Formats: sequence, structure tokens, C-alpha cells
Amino acid sequence: MPEQKRGYLTSDFKVFHLRTEEKKDFDFHYHDFDKIIIFLQGNVTYSVEGKNYKLKPYDIVLVHAGQVHHPVVHDDSPYERIIIYISHSFINHYKKEHYDLTDCLVKAKEEHTNVFRVENLKKSKLYEIITELEHSFAKEEYAKELYHEVLFLEFMIHLNRAILKNNVRYIATNESNEQTLKMIEYIEEHITEELSVDSIAAKFYMSRYYLMHLFKEETGDTIGNFIANKRLMLARDMIGQGMPVTEACYACGYRNYSTFSRAYKKCFGTAAKFNH
Repeated sequence: MPEQKRGYLTSDFKVFHLRTEEKKDFDFHYHDFDKIIIFLQGNVTYSVEGKNYKLKPYDIVLVHAGQVHHPVVHDDSPYERIIIYISHSFINHYKKEHYDLTDCLVKAKEEHTNVFRVENLKKSKLYEIITELEHSFAKEEYAKELYHEVLFLEFMIHLNRAILKNNVRYIATNESNEQTLKMIEYIEEHITEELSVDSIAAKFYMSRYYLMHLFKEETGDTIGNFIANKRLMLARDMIGQGMPVTEACYACGYRNYSTFSRAYKKCFGTAAKFNH
């Protein structure tokens, strides 16, 4: 089954506490916003674009916008987690000269991982804040929306501090296919250039059919969709930084503006807007 875009975010962020009581199959999917998962319990392997992570309680999973992912639930053990959806425009608002609340996402990418482990997380200030944030949504109190935002920002600050102070352990992947990981790395390094299934197959000395089969099996995505989504996410970043839409279209690797415009609207639900 092809990967699907899941979840819609109409606010700055959302917090969910979910518990699945029985074994369930989750399809590969992606979001156009960033996602943080605090894993609480279960027998689960988390798969993100060909990388598979066997989770332990209180692991933190970072999934970037556009990354195809899904959890693999191995048995009927309760699968419990806290999930945070983060609006792209909201988090980018906090990019300042001396700090950037997306540093944790950038650092995870530099370390080639999506999962890190904080020692004694359950006893930490970080966990205390996310628990209070979760509970605050059930309360009707004065200025609760502002309080939600304050707690969320405090959570992101402590998360970034933990990572930047190296108070975390980065988790390696389990049983990942090296060919697929190298293909993904190659695509991301050359995303603004001309890319085709045939050229990538030739680069990795494999047949077109085998490449497509392997990539889909390991990532849940077709290689064409994968490339298109990566380009659209890049274009959105470029436009958000002030680049004109037509320039962003060609800079991110698209060769036809009308194709880009349709794909952008389908992905993000709105037309790409020119910056003035």
C-alpha cells in the first residue's frame, strides 16, 4: 500500500497521549509537520525511511516533516506513547541569532538517527514538563492557551539543552538495509539535481526493477514519491526564508512550474505563496 499523508495540524502544535491495547498494523505514512514521540511502553520497532529502531521505554523519536515512517507492533503488549505535532511555521518563528528550537532535529540528522535516549528521563524536568503540558489540555483555567504555549516552549528548550549538552545517547538502527540507506543519502545529497530511477539504478549497479522493489519494501514509499516529497519540503523551507516561489520551484529540483504548483498544493493543502 502506498504511503499516505496522515494527520492535519491547524494549530501551532498538538499533544496526544495514545495507548493501543492490542497488536495493530500501522501503514507507512508521512506528515508535512515535525513529530516527536515519547515512547512509554510496548514491544515496538520504529521504522523511518529504511532505518529500524527497537524502542525502549522513554526513548524519544524525532520524525522530520516528509519522512516516511511507521511503528511495527510485535505483540499484544500495550503500545503507549505521547505524540507531539509541531507546526513548521511556528517552530521556525523561534529561530534567533543565539538559539534555534529546531536544533534538536538538526542534531539528530547530523548523527544519522531518529531516536535518542535520555538517562532517567522519567525523573527529569523534561518529562515533568511534557506531563504537565499533556494534563493542561484537560483543564479549563485562566489563559490556558498561553500556558500551553509556555509549557511547550519550555519542553523544547529543555529538549535542546539535553541534546546540545550531550546528555543523550543516540540510538543506532537495527537490521537496516545498507543499500537503501546509501540510496537515501545519495538522493538527499543530490535532491536539487536531475534524478531518475534509471540514473540511481546505474549509480548503485542494480536493475531498475530491483531498485524500485527494494526501495518500496524497505521504506514503504516509491522512489518517485520520495524524491517529490523531499523537493517539496525543501521548496517550502526556501519560500519560508524569502525566496520567490518560481525560483524555489527550480532551485529544489523541479523542472516544470505547473507540475510543482499542483504537487505543492496537494502536499500542503494550499498554493505556494509569493513573498513580498
